Amino acid sequence: MTGAAAHPGLAGIGVGRRGVVGPVRHVRGGPELPADEPAPTDPEAAVARVEEALGDVRADLTARSEAAAGSTLGEVLGAAALMAGDPALAARAAELVRSGTGPAHAVHDAVEEFAATFESIGGYMAERVTDLRSVRDRVVARLTGQPEPGAELSEPAVVVARDLSPADTSALDLSLVLGIVTEEGGPTSHTAIIARQLGLPCVVRAAGATGLPDGGIVAVDAANGRVLLDPDDDVRREIEGRTAALDALESDREPGATSDGHAVQLLANIGTVEDAERAAATAAEGVGLFRTEVLFLDAAEAPTVEDQAEAYAAVLSAFSGRKVVVRTLDAGADKPLAFANQDDEDNPALGVRGYRLVRTMPDLVQDQLRALAQAREQAGEGAAELWVMAPMIATAAEAREFAAAAQEAGLQGAGVKVGVMVEVPGAALRAEGVLAEVDFGSLGTNDLAQYTMASDRLLGGLADLLDPWQPAVLDLVARTASAGVAAGKPVGVCGESAGDPLMALVLTGLGVTSLSMSTGALAEVRHALRSHTSAECEAMAQAALAAGDAGAAREAVARLLHADVREVLGI
Repeated sequence: MTGAAAHPGLAGIGVGRRGVVGPVRHVRGGPELPADEPAPTDPEAAVARVEEALGDVRADLTARSEAAAGSTLGEVLGAAALMAGDPALAARAAELVRSGTGPAHAVHDAVEEFAATFESIGGYMAERVTDLRSVRDRVVARLTGQPEPGAELSEPAVVVARDLSPADTSALDLSLVLGIVTEEGGPTSHTAIIARQLGLPCVVRAAGATGLPDGGIVAVDAANGRVLLDPDDDVRREIEGRTAALDALESDREPGATSDGHAVQLLANIGTVEDAERAAATAAEGVGLFRTEVLFLDAAEAPTVEDQAEAYAAVLSAFSGRKVVVRTLDAGADKPLAFANQDDEDNPALGVRGYRLVRTMPDLVQDQLRALAQAREQAGEGAAELWVMAPMIATAAEAREFAAAAQEAGLQGAGVKVGVMVEVPGAALRAEGVLAEVDFGSLGTNDLAQYTMASDRLLGGLADLLDPWQPAVLDLVARTASAGVAAGKPVGVCGESAGDPLMALVLTGLGVTSLSMSTGALAEVRHALRSHTSAECEAMAQAALAAGDAGAAREAVARLLHADVREVLGI
């Protein structure tokens, strides 16, 4: 942004490429705990009040979840509703009340105990602490007669908060939300996910954001991760011009390819049947990542083969004539499923998760493969090509075992391919042997960065280490892509980096054959590819690999970007 130097503003992590100018509206924080809340004179009546408040909050969150059914927001609201209805939480609060703690403090203390446990687990569970505390705030508000957290919007505005929970977001009139700025969170936080889904300019981890004056005019520049107070006319014109240029890109529905015709499939990431139906109506050339565990986040028992097959068949039918890459259950660690929980592990991110479930729950893996084979038959002729891949593959032997299990389940023949995800550094280092056992590979760059840099990918404070531009991560991507080229087997990318137009050029130059992303990023990535030759992409890849750190790698590639593309994307 040309005006950014004159207006340093706040720096954070941008989500998307868009920008917006508008007035600040702060989200109201949680209620105040009563400083002198007395011990209850009638403990059982106080317990009943706590249980009633928890039930009311659960009912409210459930209703909001149902109203947002089929969306990411609906899914996370449903998860928050389950937290409000957790019998263990209610039991601990009741125990504290009976021991003499006032009801509001009992709820607060019980939630903090659970939050500490979630944070110690890390990953997905640590990310859900914001949702848990949102439940607490709503219960405490009801118990003390205070207003619940939120913001009432009467005009289009930029929403500013320390962080946003799903309930906070659902309480907003999203038609009036111009952009989002938070002090906390990270690129994979709930706020970032919702912003991508809605196409809203967003900057997370913007230190000092809650100090912005309410009603003050700010420019939110997601492309550069900046929030500028009182932007001048130059900044406004640049944002307006970029928005118009990005809107114009949406009309291009051509397949992904470089300017000299080198094809790179542009695919969509999905998690539900509803996601698939929406994505099928876009210019996505298929699905590059179907996160099947999302279908069963709320399930207490393992889904039947028949239930799974019905859902998978619906997705295959939605993408008739295209391809759908299905990831088998990636349960465990940051994606806990009630029916796939393991015994307590000291380090679940390095424990039994993904394909490793075959060690403890082989029937779960086998049933899913059988369900996929049935789904292919149910979808019938003309359905999407079915590609199936296993997550967390670490060795060639595991790849061989998975391929054999898929074949035994009936996943073989024309229209079916079996592959693996490469997200463990060991698999990337020995990619030649791993790919020799299967039909294709798919790089999960989120987890690959996490394991390469020994940094929890959901811990916003380590975002610099988790940057996909880190040279060590790029080295492993390059090694895997090179192995795919040598073997004549496709290697795609389905992590967040695939949706970055600048990184997409580097990945193409490294030999990656497909890029899977949120549908909102398709137009920008397509434009970047169609504006550069394959040779230019290769030069960008080499420039990135030669850099000494993540920032230098990105800057080296940005210098090679065509000026008109740089202007449109705000780079």
